[in-house]
Amino acid sequence: MFYVQIIWGNDLQEKAIDQWTREIPVVAERGKIFDVNGVILADNDDTYTVFVRKKAVKDLNALTVALSETLGLNYEYVKKRLTETVSSEITVKKQVTKAQINALIAYGFEGVYYSRDNSRIYPYGEFLTQVLGFTSTDGKGQSGIEQYYDKYLSGIDGEILYETDIVGVEIDGGKASYIPATKGLNLKLTVDYEIQQLCEAAMTEAMEITHAKSAQMLVLDPSSGAIRALSIKPSYNLNEIPRDDLAALFKKSRNNIISDVYEPGSTFKILTAAANIEEYLNGNKNAFSVSHIFNSSRYRYIDGQKVKCWSNHSNGKHSNLNLQGALNNSCNPIFVDIALALGKETMYKYIELFNYGATTGVDFAGEAQGMILPISAVQNVDLARIAFGQTIAVSALQLASATAAAINGGKYYTPYLVEEIYSENGIIAEKFDAKYKHRVISERASKILSEMLEGVVKDGSGKKAYIEGYRVAGKTGTAQKYENGIIAAGKYVASFVGYFPADNPKYLALVIIDEPQGEYYGSTVAAPYAKQVFEGIINVKGLKPSIQV
Repeated sequence: MFYVQIIWGNDLQEKAIDQWTREIPVVAERGKIFDVNGVILADNDDTYTVFVRKKAVKDLNALTVALSETLGLNYEYVKKRLTETVSSEITVKKQVTKAQINALIAYGFEGVYYSRDNSRIYPYGEFLTQVLGFTSTDGKGQSGIEQYYDKYLSGIDGEILYETDIVGVEIDGGKASYIPATKGLNLKLTVDYEIQQLCEAAMTEAMEITHAKSAQMLVLDPSSGAIRALSIKPSYNLNEIPRDDLAALFKKSRNNIISDVYEPGSTFKILTAAANIEEYLNGNKNAFSVSHIFNSSRYRYIDGQKVKCWSNHSNGKHSNLNLQGALNNSCNPIFVDIALALGKETMYKYIELFNYGATTGVDFAGEAQGMILPISAVQNVDLARIAFGQTIAVSALQLASATAAAINGGKYYTPYLVEEIYSENGIIAEKFDAKYKHRVISERASKILSEMLEGVVKDGSGKKAYIEGYRVAGKTGTAQKYENGIIAAGKYVASFVGYFPADNPKYLALVIIDEPQGEYYGSTVAAPYAKQVFEGIINVKGLKPSIQV
């Protein structure tokens, strides 16, 4: 008796309750997702699940007709479910509307039960698609933020217990027990709806004008790593998920900015310039002063191979260049000189400091860590090409975060998407602040570099991002694409990374246009969209000019 009552007692009680009752699940309301200012980005709609207990049904045929007509289901499908399903309790359909439930209730059938379930809705449709992600028909996160933070958003389901006889028919006068569900926690993102809206419009326009394979834009706060916007086109409406085409769904749901890598081209020259400036300030005799005049030849011959500049140098713009001129004109050979002078150990030290070849630690699943040659395998010709963004593959988020560290005073911050997790009544469960990782370069070196990048926008290849009265800085990039190990003719990635105000950066934007048709230089294809978004930010945030015009 001691064993049965004490040791085995709880198990027997659970089995007894299971025999005496039938439960209807009460699905927990999923937590909502808001932008940084409280704009709701993911919400819930009141829908229901319809259950049938066969043993309690008196007219199975009439019920089959009513269910098929009211719920828009095939008659034979419903009939098969009600007659051939072994389980005593059958789930007929989920996400049924309130109007349909009222219509079924009007019939007065016995054995039909209802419970509220979750229907996820996204108020802005095709908006932040690859960041928010989506849920399954059961309300579980399947991609994006919905998946990464699913355990917080899901909540805890409850149930309603009905007293029944041995075959599952509800007992007249029996009592019902209600165990309430616990709502999921809400998320406040770092994303700013107004900035995201600007990026969505810009990337949609970029696709229409350039006829590119894809257009991507990331905006983050360099002083904290908070991601303010992330837009990828082509995309789809989160309220109309293409579940019938899994290949297309996977492709369009993939967050390429975080999960894919590419050869960055000239935007990577920011690292090479930063390494040179820092080493020169530290007394490294192999580094070049900012006033040093470089060899103006278009070519460098390394390990028997010819490495050339993108420009043919015929217009004289690449003659007598110092580091500022090299950045303004994006002259490849000068960055080759810098990398070879510093050596692979020093260059790789900065590659590691700027977190290339490693994940950033962003709160998002599937982050790529990039592809970098092992230092032991690097030849001089490899190092030469790495100097201007070839023979190295990075994620867009890596490049944006590294650039932010180079120009914000030299501090690397881990990028992040969620600022707070909190309950419906406002109690904060978890708060995420800026996460400082380490210093990449000195504050002095960072200031010198930022002033040079401001010069690139004012006088160099980044002119199409210039905004009169505002201190905008940045760097353009144009990279050839490779297919099966060889250069793909006519295929380029145009990019621009820029930020403002240059002396106290708050908004950094990276624009990547993949395979634009016609014009393909980052200076003419990507930079104008950064300017468009920056001007939009200035307008919606009411930012005043920082330079007297």
